[in-house]
Amino acid sequence: MADPTPVIDDLRAESDELDALVAALPVKRWALATPAPRWTIAHQIAHLAWTDRAALLAVTDQQAFAHEVENALTQPGDFVDNGAEEGADKAPDRLLADWRAGRTVLEDALRAAPDGVRFPWFGPPMSTASMASARLMETWAHGQDVADTLGVTRVPTDRLRHVARLGVRTRDFSFGVHFLTPPFEEFRVELTAPSGALWAYGPEDAAERVTGPALDFCLLVTQRAHRADLALRAEGADADRWLDIAQAFAGPPGPGREPGEAAR
Repeated sequence: MADPTPVIDDLRAESDELDALVAALPVKRWALATPAPRWTIAHQIAHLAWTDRAALLAVTDQQAFAHEVENALTQPGDFVDNGAEEGADKAPDRLLADWRAGRTVLEDALRAAPDGVRFPWFGPPMSTASMASARLMETWAHGQDVADTLGVTRVPTDRLRHVARLGVRTRDFSFGVHFLTPPFEEFRVELTAPSGALWAYGPEDAAERVTGPALDFCLLVTQRAHRADLALRAEGADADRWLDIAQAFAGPPGPGREPGEAAR
């Protein structure tokens, strides 16, 4: 059983890095449009605060979480956009305080979770480590939207290993959400970490392979950059198809970004 402590520690560090990007922003800059259609910087932070609250319910009160999902699915419009819109209406200092408080309470709940428990989610149930990984993935991805908006180049860290692992594990989901039958055989994925280490997944002798920088793979599976702008290489028709549809996040396929759109 994986110890969730390292990924929870990395989730805190990832959140702190994004916090540092927005903490000193003048009020007007919170209204800057980000690459996500109709979402400002305020929407990005509000979305993270909303999903942190949902995750906290999943960890601490599964009945309340089920009720929250039921309400979300029956409300008009997209419940994700609705949650972001509601939070974005707050004053930036209030929104920032709420995000900070919510992520702290969630972190404490994840650290206190019993061994072996699995929590409900909008997709398959998740372990403590998986829940923390999913929160880190979203924090990093929405942080990329904020960084691109502000023209900031973030220094990648080996915290990306959690995003990369999630991207590999959601391969079959990526095919399924596009109504495609997932390949039966495993792929070999070899990624060069920011530290220079090699992160490898799948059998060494797999016929279908994906190789390249871990940063580029993470940008791809979070749909923060178009494949054409990334140094990823696929060997095999199924691996090549995967790089066109990969997504590490729950929900329907996202529109992604157009070639040349992502800031690097």
